[in-house]
Amino acid sequence: MPRIRLVLALGALALVGAAAAGAASINLVAYSTPKTVMGKIIRAWQATPDGSRVSFTQSYGASTDQAKAVAAGLPADVVNFSITTDMDRLVQSKLVDKNWAANAYHGIVSKSVVVFVLRNGNPKHIKTWDDLVKPGVQVVFPNPFSSGGARWDVMAAYGAMLREHKGPAQARAYLNQLFHHNVSQDTSGRNALNTFLSGKGDVLLDYESDAKLAQASGKPVFYLIPKATLQIETPVAAVNGSNKAEAQKFVKWLYTPKAQTIWAENGFRPVDANVARKYAKQFPPRPQLFTIGYVGGWDRINTQFFDPTNGIVAKIEQSLGVSTGG
Repeated sequence: MPRIRLVLALGALALVGAAAAGAASINLVAYSTPKTVMGKIIRAWQATPDGSRVSFTQSYGASTDQAKAVAAGLPADVVNFSITTDMDRLVQSKLVDKNWAANAYHGIVSKSVVVFVLRNGNPKHIKTWDDLVKPGVQVVFPNPFSSGGARWDVMAAYGAMLREHKGPAQARAYLNQLFHHNVSQDTSGRNALNTFLSGKGDVLLDYESDAKLAQASGKPVFYLIPKATLQIETPVAAVNGSNKAEAQKFVKWLYTPKAQTIWAENGFRPVDANVARKYAKQFPPRPQLFTIGYVGGWDRINTQFFDPTNGIVAKIEQSLGVSTGG
């Protein structure tokens, strides 16, 4: 008993000491792709006065699944998703303020583009979107009903057809072909990358940042940015709750030149204009780069393409026997 009382007393003193020191903890919930860079960003913030006494718990996974989990009660103080629709889910649940995107960057903390990740030597000679649907070509991208990254991939393909001056019906027909060439629909972009690195498929549709990470890790791949591709924009926000003040400090810091430089050094296109200019050679422009607005914007797209019961993509998935959650 004396030993138990001693342990309890020491535990109480530790709690008092932590409170006196102003220690805090932030629960970060994010999509799968920024796991590596976020670890570096967090360590850099913890070296600042605001972050020196803040610890983190981190959860990474498929964007839409993560948003659903937070809405269902997964503890979160900061959320970083791959698409704004997943942030909208938390706004509707009153977990994130309606004005979460009211800064100079509209709540977008980093950018990327959809790329083709290919085997070294490119044995199938894949260069264009049309090459993806040639006989014998196997394509990997995640399930768009769990992964926000997959929705970027799908809409990049659709928009690329429009850039080729094809009509919407032709672009939808191309999507149907593309899904029939898909050989693995993982739950998240990171899982899809791992599947591709394990040897499955001829081409992976993915974030440019993931491709750069694979190369930096010495994986036998290279990537190609197609002539027409989609700009990816990923949102971040503080979640309402007792840790919101600390969470807001961290979110604000993510836009500083220091943090934006870390994003850039790890394959993400920075939103800070000065940092972007510094790393311009690392992120070459594309002549037919387009934004999500070019293909209708997320509000329209999620109803037209990704409604889990009646959406264009849902119908394709249902024909293939793939779950849409509808």
